Formats: sequence, C-alpha cells, structure tokens
Amino acid sequence: MGRLTKFFREVATEMRKVVWPTRRETAVYTGVVVATVAAVAIAIWIFDEILGYLLGLLVQY
Repeated sequence: MGRLTKFFREVATEMRKVVWPTRRETAVYTGVVVATVAAVAIAIWIFDEILGYLLGLLVQY
C-alpha cells in the first residue's frame, strides 16, 4: 500500500510541473491539426483520382 501511495504522490508532483497550454494555444494547435489533416486528405484524394484515371486508361487497352 505504501508503494501505491508513493506512486500517486509522485504523479501529483509531476502534474504540477506540467505547463498546460492556454485556451488560445489549444485553439491554434487544433486549427493547425485540422488544416493539416484536410490538406493531406485532399492530396490523397487527388493522387487517388489520378491513379484511378491512369488505371482506367490501362485497363481500356
């Protein structure tokens, strides 16, 4: 039981050391993540369309 108490005490100590982001930083980081995911999704979609078109040309012959 003493080890468990020590563990939780150390967890609490470490949590006090964490620098939490502000609301604005969180919003900015979220926007960056959403924009990056959207850009990658669009790039994959374009790549898929091009490959689909080329594959269609290949199968046609």
